[in-house]
Amino acid sequence: MSLVSFSRRGVLAAGTALALMLGAASLAQAQTPPGVLIVGQIAEPKSLDPAAVTAVNDFRILMNVYDGLVRYKDGTLEVEPALATDWTISEDGTEYTFTLRDGVTFHDGSAFDAEAVKFNFDRMLDESHPFHDTGPFPLAFFFTAVENVEVVDPLTVKFTLNAPYAPFLSNLAYPTGLIVSPAAVEAGGSNFGRNPSGTGPFKFGEWRSNEAVVIEANPDYWDGAPELQAVVFRPITDANTRTAEMLAGGIDLMVEVPPVALSEFQSEQYSVFEQAGPHVWFLILNAKEGPFADKLVRQAANYAINKEALVNNVLEGTAEVAAGPTPPAFAWAYNPDLEPYPYDPEKAKELLAEAGAEGASLTFYVTEGGSGMLDPIAMGTAMQADLEAVGFDVTIETYEWNTFLGEVNPGLEGKADMAEMAWMTNDPDTLPFLALRTDAWPDKGGFNSGYYSNPKVDELLEAARVATDQEERAKLYKEMQVIVQEDAPWVFVANWKQNAVTSDRVENFSLQPSFFLLLDDVVKN
Repeated sequence: MSLVSFSRRGVLAAGTALALMLGAASLAQAQTPPGVLIVGQIAEPKSLDPAAVTAVNDFRILMNVYDGLVRYKDGTLEVEPALATDWTISEDGTEYTFTLRDGVTFHDGSAFDAEAVKFNFDRMLDESHPFHDTGPFPLAFFFTAVENVEVVDPLTVKFTLNAPYAPFLSNLAYPTGLIVSPAAVEAGGSNFGRNPSGTGPFKFGEWRSNEAVVIEANPDYWDGAPELQAVVFRPITDANTRTAEMLAGGIDLMVEVPPVALSEFQSEQYSVFEQAGPHVWFLILNAKEGPFADKLVRQAANYAINKEALVNNVLEGTAEVAAGPTPPAFAWAYNPDLEPYPYDPEKAKELLAEAGAEGASLTFYVTEGGSGMLDPIAMGTAMQADLEAVGFDVTIETYEWNTFLGEVNPGLEGKADMAEMAWMTNDPDTLPFLALRTDAWPDKGGFNSGYYSNPKVDELLEAARVATDQEERAKLYKEMQVIVQEDAPWVFVANWKQNAVTSDRVENFSLQPSFFLLLDDVVKN
């Protein structure tokens, strides 16, 4: 019997039985199969095409199916070789030449080579490419500095950039840089994201919508076959349901444990993991129209929300109050002189009076769950109360995660005044460049859904990404943080310490500062 069949008939049958058990209020420990890891995910993935997605929820699957030219070294955000064994950089910082690993094949049997690398980046960046229409590719911004990708020989590929670009190697290690099989894209077209093929430690098995994504061990993996036979990713949006399934034994690994549930996993049956990382939880404010077009009103919202209470009470101390757009995990680029907006409802009322915005009505988009969103309904409800206490009139609209992204990413204009959001990033350039520049407004392909615009911020971000000296980059980022905090295009809420829990049958698991799940060394007894 194939693993796919096994997973369909066995694992999900066990899941159905578990649901019945829970319905009968029985918490008897279910037995998931040895060698098959059942992961409780926070949402249904949008796609399994790494060039087409933006959410860490999807990345957690993709990083086990694909490889990039480079990857993050275990436990760090430092870059090390992967599909490229080494590389050279020209003196002016505009040419990167990679030597590729010999003998690697995609899961569909086609060869990995320089032509495949060129295909991947041309597909994202060249509008005339025959498979560019398999997008859109929302994070192609990562590689806009790439002017040309040249096949030097079958195992050598050269990237020519239009200017020095400091985050280039780090971005290649991010999921947007993962290498897909050209043959599979040609065969699947716009459906490739439902039938993926990479070179990673696990091969795609099947995807049953709203039930499971199954991946199987790749015995021919260039870096050694994984220990597991298969991994089943189950979308369980409701955090309480994920917790109940973890306690009942229906899943082996649970990500993003609700803070209030952590105490339930303190026995020897479980291992709880925590890992700080580059995360920001914030509210996007619509700076283009409505009350938040006025900076005073945006600042008032920052003063109105009791972020200490959110972090200590709602999040149970699993996060720190955010001071600005850059996470402190990027220690070299973070501005330690910034202090978070204090909780000062009287100051908020004064600013609203000065702006003539007392009683302003706000439409607030809240998600049911999603990558790094940290109990978003409870957070949204608490923030609604704080905002109403200073005179706002706040109406919440709640959406499932992928529907939420479909509403927020195209921009809030004409729809909402504010929306929850969280980003987990790989470089201090990523979030501000994609979500705070004028040229990152949604109609220009970016994620600046609140339409913030400050020419000085644009200038600093453009300069920082071409600066090859890290001290110079740090100076530019720190100056940017001061301006953005003052302009308050977001309510800066929290920096999270990610968490996960495993059963005592799982060994060799660890969390990564990248927020990805790397499962090739995990053992399930």
